[in-house]
Order: sequence, then C-alpha cells, then structure tokens
Amino acid sequence: MTERIVIVGGGTGGTVLANRLAERLEPELETDDVEIVLINDGEKQFYKPAYLYIPFGKKEVSEATKPIPDLIPRAVDFRVDRVERIDTDRKQVTLASGGGLAYDHLVVATGSNLVPEETPGLVEGGHHFYGPEGAEALREELVEFREGHIVLSVIGVPHMCPAAPVEFTLMVDDWLRKRGLREDVEITYTYPIQRAHGLQSIADWVTPIFEERDINLETFFNVQEVDPDTQTLETMEGKSLEYDLLVGIPPHDGSDLVREAGLGDDGWVAVDQHTLEAEHAEDVYAVGDAADIPTSKAGSVAHYAAGTVADRISSRVRDQQPVTTFDGKTVCFIETGMDEATFVSFDYGSEPTMREPSKPIHWSKLGYNESYWLTARGLI
Repeated sequence: MTERIVIVGGGTGGTVLANRLAERLEPELETDDVEIVLINDGEKQFYKPAYLYIPFGKKEVSEATKPIPDLIPRAVDFRVDRVERIDTDRKQVTLASGGGLAYDHLVVATGSNLVPEETPGLVEGGHHFYGPEGAEALREELVEFREGHIVLSVIGVPHMCPAAPVEFTLMVDDWLRKRGLREDVEITYTYPIQRAHGLQSIADWVTPIFEERDINLETFFNVQEVDPDTQTLETMEGKSLEYDLLVGIPPHDGSDLVREAGLGDDGWVAVDQHTLEAEHAEDVYAVGDAADIPTSKAGSVAHYAAGTVADRISSRVRDQQPVTTFDGKTVCFIETGMDEATFVSFDYGSEPTMREPSKPIHWSKLGYNESYWLTARGLI
C-alpha cells in the first residue's frame, strides 16, 4: 500500500520539505511505495523578505513571486486547493474542492496571517510592508513624503521577520538622509515590551544606534487603537503619539484550521521543539511560522526545520527510529541602512553575537535574496 505524506502550505517550509522528501525517498517514489502531496490555496509562492525593499524602489512584487510548480520536482503531486478541515483521528483532510484525502504523515506549514483589523483604525490609518499591496502602497506614500513624523510601530507580536521593523527604521533614516530630507522628518520607533527588540542582544545593539541617528525610541508601547482622523496612536498604557505617516507592523494570527483540529488553541501547532511533532496528534508535524516553538518566525527557521522533518518522516517510512532533531537554528541578515548590514545566528537558548555592519554583508544579503529560489527548491 502506498504511504501518503500530505503537506499543507506551499511557502518556504512547504516547498523545502517537499524537495527534501523527494530527494530522500526517491527509491520509494519510483516504486509507488510513497506519495508526496503538497496542497496550497494558490499557485504562487511569495518571498516575503523582499517586501522590505519595495517601499524604497529597490524591488518589485514580480521579483518576489514564483509559481510553486517551478520550485518542486515532478514527483511531488501539487494541488491548488484549500484544506478546510483536519481530522487527526481519521487521519484525513477535507478539501474545498470536495471530498477527503487520507494521510499517513501530515505536515502543517500554513504560516502566519496578518490581522490588522484586530486593531481599531489600523487598516484605515496605517501602512505596512508585510504584503505586496501594502508594500506598494507604502512606496507611494514615501516617495511623496517631504516633512513630518514617521512612526514605525510594532503593534503585534510575534510577527514574521522579527528584525524587519528595525531594518525599515534604519533604512528609512538613511534613505531620507541621502535625499536631503532627514532634517525635516522626525522618526519614532515603538515596541510593546520594555526594550527595542525581543532579543536582548539586538535591543542592546540597536538602542545606541537609534540615539546616534536621532531616532526616537518608545518602549512598553502597546497600541490599543489608531485614530485616522487625528492621526494619533492610543496605547493601553494611556500614551498618545501623533504621526503623519504610520508604518504599523500588524498583529499576526495562526490558523483556524489548527484551532479547529485541536492542534493548538492559539492557532499555532503545539509541537515538541526538537522533533517538531504535534503534541496533540500522532503522525502530524509543523514547520515554519505554523509551529509554536521558542524562536523567531523567520524563513531560515522554516528552512532548517524542514530538513529535520524530512529526515524524521523518511526514517518512519522506512520503519527506522528517527534520530534527527531541530536545535532552533536561526540566521538573519539585518540591514542597517541602504548599503550596510549585519548578520546574526543563534539557536535555542542562545543570544546572537552582533557583528559590525558593513557593505560586504549588505551585498551578501542582496545576493541571498537573488538566490532564495534555490533555497525553496531545497538546493542550498
């Protein structure tokens, strides 16, 4: 009987996993002992880190998009469909197109969802760069911005690309200086906890940089609502902050699919942080943002986690005891302006060591952005 592996979600984690499984299980695929099915609700994958560059005219949405069939081998059965229900008792998913699909191994790679509507006034009063339309709209605002107050407010945590709000703030500062507009623009960065970033080492590193560049820092700043008419942020702590251009990092949410399946009450799949196996169901795994693990919701996490899950599922298919585990490995480039960057790496229980920003690291990040599609194919 053919053993079926179903992957729900065609983002970084889903496509890397599909490629790694196809490579590891090539003999079983050739003899039809294994079937790999990748289900996504659209035909395209989006490289979200590229959206950071769109507001500054350095990238186009088209450069951040590829058809998923171009990223996976023919041995993988790719289906454009929506999974509407997961029944972990019957080991079956229900599809929007009709009918059910049984699985022997299920991997949830549904990512994060933006929910700006959860903050009153944010949709009408703010901009963001966490999606293609948002990034393009922000570009139109920035190109006309000459004077006033730009506020970058991290409104929801956790969120994708944890360093991106810091990057945008440092980039917009440099971008305005290069255009001779910085003296007429005030910049403020806000964060919900009592430091500038969730990771202490990044907070300690960026705080003096903000001070040196005359960027205001507001911590323990939890936005309760946005008033688009008065262009004011109101916080749970009773603070008010006026803005002329608001770049709000919107709240993120997990998946109702996960909640309804009993895999995680908050929409993220509760997993063992080392095996990435679901705590509330057998033969279910999660990779990428969908997994509730104590590290960043970053593309590199999805990449490395996918390798772990591919190894563990391959071992189980072959009736072997899985030995590969995930250590929380995370790597991240951090832009510090328009032409310099730094680089961090860390894993569970460790803090990144901050490196001196440089032009070569910036060009390394741009080089990786160009080669990302090789990563999605599981080649690097």
